[in-house]
Amino acid sequence: MSHFQGLPADARLLDVFKQYPRLFEPLLEYHQRLLREDSPFTVAERELLAAYVSAVNACRYCAGIHEATARRFGVDEHLLARLLDDPATAPVPDRMRPVFCYVRKLTETPTKLTEADVAAFFAAGWDDRALHDAVAVCALFNCMNRLVEGFGISVTPEYFEVSSARLASDRGYATLTERLCSRPPPTGQ
Repeated sequence: MSHFQGLPADARLLDVFKQYPRLFEPLLEYHQRLLREDSPFTVAERELLAAYVSAVNACRYCAGIHEATARRFGVDEHLLARLLDDPATAPVPDRMRPVFCYVRKLTETPTKLTEADVAAFFAAGWDDRALHDAVAVCALFNCMNRLVEGFGISVTPEYFEVSSARLASDRGYATLTERLCSRPPPTGQ
């Protein structure tokens, strides 16, 4: 239930963003760049990282939307639950295990990250760009989780599918920026 007096109780996050478009347009553009442009991680992996961080934070809204989006990019529907149980035994490629361990620790106890955590990340074959992108996705979704929870945004599970369909489209997060600014999509889209 939205905590805003001037918005309906069932307001969506975009409804809040529309109240302050100059603040949130750059944030949505950042989502598009970080989650859809070139990265050592696939789009599916980045969406799964977003869902994982959100689930660690118990943010049902973000975890639900990004898990549904990750599924649209081929991630198994049970993988997030398995990762939450134990990243060491979840059915992910070995090189992804230290990534999930790193972002979990960064989410839960960021001041306790050690050189050993970083060494495990690099030992799995990742480079500086991958570390950057993993940290950036983690930080973005820690921020988003706080915004969602602080604003009092909640939805039904049916909304996860509606939202994930938009995010999995060819336009990705740009569809949200267009909706925020009430801009029509580019011609031919």
